Amino acid sequence: MKTPRISRAVIAGTAAVVLPVSLGVMAPQASAQAATQDPYGPACASVPKEGKGSLAGMAKEPVATAASNNPELSTLVTAVKKAGLVDTLNNAENITVFAPSNDAFAKIPKADLDKLLADKAELTKVLTYHVVGEEITQQQLGKGSFKTLEGGTLTTAGSGEAFTVNDSAKIVCGSVPTANATVNIIDTVLTPPK
Repeated sequence: MKTPRISRAVIAGTAAVVLPVSLGVMAPQASAQAATQDPYGPACASVPKEGKGSLAGMAKEPVATAASNNPELSTLVTAVKKAGLVDTLNNAENITVFAPSNDAFAKIPKADLDKLLADKAELTKVLTYHVVGEEITQQQLGKGSFKTLEGGTLTTAGSGEAFTVNDSAKIVCGSVPTANATVNIIDTVLTPPK
């Protein structure tokens, strides 16, 4: 009769040792995966392969500086400079930026875009609506609702590598790392709620 008790004690003791060890081995992998997601999406192919504008180059710079090195984001960078948001974005920590590409800005009629770029208050409102004050992972984009720096809320939906923002903008190159932010390049400029 003593054998089952010994076996149970041995099994319980072994489990007590093995379980924390296996969790300890798995935990760093899980957190490493969360911290370093690979960029995804069709537009990632057009990002320069090397230099400051490359994915590796952007990862070393704060977000506004990193964007200025990427030719696909030149219109956004012009807008950020006109709004006086370079330092605000570069000094923020662990933010997520939904960055409209040049193609996104090209969808706006030129007269409307020129008017927006000339109105600092409205431009600031639009740009800060594209920034969330927390790091958003690819997994969270599946069905997300996030408060922006502008004060409004944006929503995300999708799965795998296909996500939309506010049911209108597609993420064309997501999970791009910079020194202080995660960037999701989108194909449409978002409009803050009135």
